Amino acid sequence: MGQALSPANSHNNFLDEPAYPAARSVADPVRLHFSRQLAEERERGTPDLAEAPDNAVIESLLDAAFWASLLRQEHYPPKFSLAFLASSQSRLPLTFEQALPLTPENLARLAPAVERPGIHLGVWRENDQFHIWGATRTLPVLCFVVEVIDPGLLVVKHRRGKESGKFVNVAVLEGDQVKMLDRKSMSLPDAPPMVAALLGLDGPRSPAESIDVLIQIAASMRAHGRGGSLLVVPHGAETWQESIVGPTPYSISPPYSELAALIREEPGERSQRRWQDALRRAVDAVAGLTAVDGAMVMTNGCELLAFGAKIGRRETWPRIDHVVDTELMEGAVGQTRHPAHFGGSRHLSAAQFAQDQTDSVALVASQDGRFTVFAWSEARAAVCAYRVEALLL
Repeated sequence: MGQALSPANSHNNFLDEPAYPAARSVADPVRLHFSRQLAEERERGTPDLAEAPDNAVIESLLDAAFWASLLRQEHYPPKFSLAFLASSQSRLPLTFEQALPLTPENLARLAPAVERPGIHLGVWRENDQFHIWGATRTLPVLCFVVEVIDPGLLVVKHRRGKESGKFVNVAVLEGDQVKMLDRKSMSLPDAPPMVAALLGLDGPRSPAESIDVLIQIAASMRAHGRGGSLLVVPHGAETWQESIVGPTPYSISPPYSELAALIREEPGERSQRRWQDALRRAVDAVAGLTAVDGAMVMTNGCELLAFGAKIGRRETWPRIDHVVDTELMEGAVGQTRHPAHFGGSRHLSAAQFAQDQTDSVALVASQDGRFTVFAWSEARAAVCAYRVEALLL
């Protein structure tokens, strides 16, 4: 294993100066985000709430995670998730007989054991000291989580009010670059339900399980690295076919409904682990179809209709010449741009589809990891391009 790059013992006492400056710079806005969200959930009477992280918690976990991410175990960069909770807050904790100090070295050594999705190293504070008490697969609502994606790339996140589904990303730190979720973007008047879900919004447009599954498909599309397009159309609609050129080489009849059937299962009928494993396998299988040239078409109830479809301009409809660029992180300024700004023919055709089929949404994954959601906005009378790759990490 490589040598630690951080000062000795800088992670054991929260009064010490963090060696990773971005940890201190992001601590205040992250603390405010969690305190506001927890206050809202308390007003709603939500049970199983996490403890709010203070600046010391945020700085210490980010500092240790960052330096650990730069170490190696048998030539592999560590990938892991840290969660701030006591072992008593886990329903089935895996508890070490002797807790370990929170140091980059200990995190790097433990990383291979917890790199699979859904497993977190549990961190708690006692007598101003942070220690790793073990691992957990269950978290309280709004638990502060730091995930190491790649060397120097960290994501601060928390789970929504249920165990399954995508976490809400709060901040992305890449080296000394910090991106915070923009609270102002949460007031977007007509963001598509998938974007609203990624922002952690509740309300009448809040995500049903089908939206959670679409988010998982988007994350899997991004992960396969080949790029791809997904068109999400209303259940029972046929007008989307007016935007498809020629016969679709891989049309599915009857629609493939494994994902839809899993969604329809009543919660009481599910074996949670079996259901989540089946869902994950089905998501990855379907998302893999987007690697084929052309677009995949799916209903908003997650029934697969086709893949390899070629998008064209709907007859008599105008050619799209601008979209509103809507990145959802602080510091981004919405601008009107030509669709070609976002990429090549895949992005241009997706934007055209969103303009011609105003009740549908087009999702585009780029090979370089960017991810864009194109959707018609009635409020802006234009197609909006939502840049969501930072929310999918």
